[in-house]
Amino acid sequence: MKKSIILTFCTMTALYACTHAPTPSGITLSNLDTTANPRTDFYRYATGGWQKNNPLPAEFARYGTFDKLAQDNVQQVKELIAGLSEQSDTTDTIACKIALLYKVGMDSVALNQQGAAPIQPLLKDIAEITDRQTLLAVIARLHKKGIAPFFNLFAEADLSNSKMNIAWIYQSDLGLGDRDYYLDNDAHTKNIREEYKKLLFKLFHLSSYDRISGLNAGVLADKTLAIETKLAKAQMSRHDQRDPYKMFNKKTTEELYALSPVFDFAAYFATLDLPEIHSLNVAQPAYIAFVNKLLKNEKQEDIKAYLAWNVINMASEYMSDDFINEHFNFYGGVLSGTKELQPRWKRVVNTVNGALGEAVGQLYVAKYFPPAAKEKMSHLVANLQTTLGERITSTTWMTEATKTKAIDKLNAFRVKIGYPDKWRDYSGLELQADSYFANIIRSCEFENAYAWSKINKPKDLDEWGMTPQTVNAYYNPTTNEICFPAGILQPPFFFADADNAVNYGAIGVVIGHEMSHGFDDQGRQYDQNGNLQDWWQPADAENFKQRAQILSNYFDSIEVAPGTYADGKFTLGENIADNGGLQIAFQALQKAIANGEIAGEMDGFTPEQRFFIAYAGVWAANITGQEILRRTKEDPHALGKWRVDGTLPHIEAFLNAFDVQPSDAMYLAPDKRAVIW
Repeated sequence: MKKSIILTFCTMTALYACTHAPTPSGITLSNLDTTANPRTDFYRYATGGWQKNNPLPAEFARYGTFDKLAQDNVQQVKELIAGLSEQSDTTDTIACKIALLYKVGMDSVALNQQGAAPIQPLLKDIAEITDRQTLLAVIARLHKKGIAPFFNLFAEADLSNSKMNIAWIYQSDLGLGDRDYYLDNDAHTKNIREEYKKLLFKLFHLSSYDRISGLNAGVLADKTLAIETKLAKAQMSRHDQRDPYKMFNKKTTEELYALSPVFDFAAYFATLDLPEIHSLNVAQPAYIAFVNKLLKNEKQEDIKAYLAWNVINMASEYMSDDFINEHFNFYGGVLSGTKELQPRWKRVVNTVNGALGEAVGQLYVAKYFPPAAKEKMSHLVANLQTTLGERITSTTWMTEATKTKAIDKLNAFRVKIGYPDKWRDYSGLELQADSYFANIIRSCEFENAYAWSKINKPKDLDEWGMTPQTVNAYYNPTTNEICFPAGILQPPFFFADADNAVNYGAIGVVIGHEMSHGFDDQGRQYDQNGNLQDWWQPADAENFKQRAQILSNYFDSIEVAPGTYADGKFTLGENIADNGGLQIAFQALQKAIANGEIAGEMDGFTPEQRFFIAYAGVWAANITGQEILRRTKEDPHALGKWRVDGTLPHIEAFLNAFDVQPSDAMYLAPDKRAVIW
């Protein structure tokens, strides 16, 4: 699985349809809770009505405007697929591939009849490992199929020469997600580990690996958890992974072989049909050295249990209902508090979107994306880019030398809006009507071959990091690009017909957010060409760190649940981007007001008030207690409530717009506010 460098606005995909229509101002009045005091709890004031009118559905752990958008998106994609479903699956067209994958995924009768059969060949290969040579060969074959025990391999920019892609080796994903689930000893985390062991036991038994291996499912569960715990202890923390200098450790292949003499990387690269590799990035060298030690010293049966679990866990969402339900009960229920599994058709649509994303996107754009939206969006982006340049120029804490380089980087932004200029070729993807999991493996093999083919080749600057139907946005520091897919260019982010005050507060902040990522604590370390290079004067870098630390400390003080606090260091990049996005978009709003482009008071709100209500409305949501804890541990974005109530007190324009006084809860003294961009 590729560990993406791109920095996103959120984590959802979707489209939107209001339950209650917005007024010409763009504000949906029923989304407000006017019994709340905006000076005390602005999040409740701006979103309380939405929360009341949109109770948490059983199939969600967090249901917000993003999730509501996602439901319409999934429905629209389903309709597109349904139009293809009657086509013959014997021809090799993209439409037929989309239809075939959907049909196979929807055939629950066949899936339940097959049971564990689709994964039996892989499990038998693992059980039959007898020595280190066959062990390493099996690991390589699993990686080729998209199952990545111990580490991940992908192509990404050479951070010292961003125009070229090189191979990256990255620490593995773990069954529990973040390493701290294995290391923390609070009651909640201990319970999660106990429930995880139950999942391991059930799926080892359901898959028949206990019978195949001759070991009791409980023993296999203990062995797997022990291996994963050792890997977790060796892994780089989520905080250190945010430091690009710690993550960039370019080595020759000879240095890699010396770091890991037990694991035969030369044979591994050959099995994966990779081009000749002379140098690559080992993101976490100490971890790879530990894996080498583990492969040398650990009992082979323990390693085989861990490999088998990687297969079973990856496959479970594409197998019979027994597998799916057990997988959901833990990952949906225990970890997130979700009450019900999503309907099969939604899950299969998401799979099709993942396997054939740009092919589906091409159909989506043709039917749903109006060209006028791209034109208006281009105008907004240009306005925000100009405004950020003005803010950089007017800063008092940067020297002229650093300002000049910052402006050069800003002017070099590549802007992508709507959809790619050229579409991905899926002609090499071969799908069959045998089993859902078999097609997932074929898709993974196709995706891996595509990704690895980029190694040692120039970076394709026209390639997109998201599909057009995605409701999200991103900044990629290695290409210095900002991207706004078609899916986000609609309400509640983007209104074609409403007053522009809400557009500046919603999509305008999104634009400013992504631009600010180019100058957050991570993005600022890349130059205008995408190379990891220190272009800051030392005094300016120190001033930046001091200002960013204010924001980090502030979020550290937020108690998101009893006894659990936000992680200001982990979420710093996103919080800087929210802070900067608001400042940039608000200044652009003021220029638009001065130019007569924004209406005056509407619905009883000034343009400034509408701006902040629109911003808060983007984060309206209901959420389970378990999901609050999970996201606090795993998500580099602050929780929705705190992207409002934790961010706005730092914005003087907000305090002025709602006349927030020192005695009010939303007030923050000037010397406590973070002002960066």
